[in-house]
Amino acid sequence: MRISGLQKLTLLDYPGKLACTLFAPGCNFRCPFCHNASLVAGPADCLDGAALRDFLRRRRGVLQGVCLTGGEPLLQPDAVDFLLELRAMGYATKLDTNGAFPEALRRAVEAGAVDYVAMDVKNAPSAYGETVGRPGLDLGPIRESVAYLLTAPVDYEFRTTVVRELHDEARLLELAGWIRGAERYFLQAFRDSGDLLAPGLTGYDEAELRRLAAAVATVLPGVQLREV
Repeated sequence: MRISGLQKLTLLDYPGKLACTLFAPGCNFRCPFCHNASLVAGPADCLDGAALRDFLRRRRGVLQGVCLTGGEPLLQPDAVDFLLELRAMGYATKLDTNGAFPEALRRAVEAGAVDYVAMDVKNAPSAYGETVGRPGLDLGPIRESVAYLLTAPVDYEFRTTVVRELHDEARLLELAGWIRGAERYFLQAFRDSGDLLAPGLTGYDEAELRRLAAAVATVLPGVQLREV
């Protein structure tokens, strides 16, 4: 498993757990608002696997969980095996995914490799290709992953990073209807990390996000805001 970055401690990435975050390089999408553009768009240096595993072994008993994010971790064929390795070390595991690989997602869950899945649902189906930088995108795999998680085979959340140029109330309501019944749904405030694929994007302010969340709550009452 190729890992290009390590955040040694996070109180935010894994709900309710003290964790570290591992960043897998590469992604099949090109979302213009991606805050890890240098990680997903080109060749990335990778951490030494032995040193990474040594760190994880030494932090057992201090850290409770490991978040595997990206990029898109499920691009890598050994992602499920790596997650199982983390579980064997005694860690709870959280997988961040864009849902484009439903078979790998299902395999990870059914193998007991993940305890929590966070799936990014990028936008309403009618605007998905534009939002992920892939015009004409086949939404079939994304729909399959959404439908699978809605059966609650594992603890999960859906989340959307809200960008002024890409999201409005109508699109968010369409998206909410698509994932109706979700246990957890978060609207995340967009922040310009300085490492974007496309410059010039902007976010909504807190008051605007709260108005959007209120609209979404008419379809998904449990919607929450994050990073406001």
